[in-house]
Amino acid sequence: MFLELSCRSEYALLAMLELASNYNSGEAPLHIRQIAALQNIPERYLEQVLAALRRSGLIVSERGKNGGYLLAREPRHVTLLGIVSCMQGEDVLDLENGVTLKTVTSFEVLKIWQEAKQASNAVLEQYTLQDLLDKRNNRRQPAVMYYI
Repeated sequence: MFLELSCRSEYALLAMLELASNYNSGEAPLHIRQIAALQNIPERYLEQVLAALRRSGLIVSERGKNGGYLLAREPRHVTLLGIVSCMQGEDVLDLENGVTLKTVTSFEVLKIWQEAKQASNAVLEQYTLQDLLDKRNNRRQPAVMYYI
């Protein structure tokens, strides 16, 4: 369930955001050190996060002097749900999965919890990495002041 964003997922989103901002610039791949400095993420922890993102196919790594990390596909084709699911895994709460509930109340609570999960997943599926990048860039632009 993704009702609470884990630190691991937050770091993954921040790292992916930096890779997205680098995507169309034609610049070299980003090094772990660069991403860590730009987003204030501990390097050791970021290594683990990037390894998981690479294994899931969301990013690719290039070796060598000019190596680093790049997005595997365009930011508009990467959903926030895909990133969070990669970090937090799939939820094990599933009514069809043989869960034995002792009371009717437990069953009803589980149904509501699953409804909340579906709603949160729908929101995360609706937004892409490009949307997140656009929102960040819009916030960074200074407000225009008009004087009379």
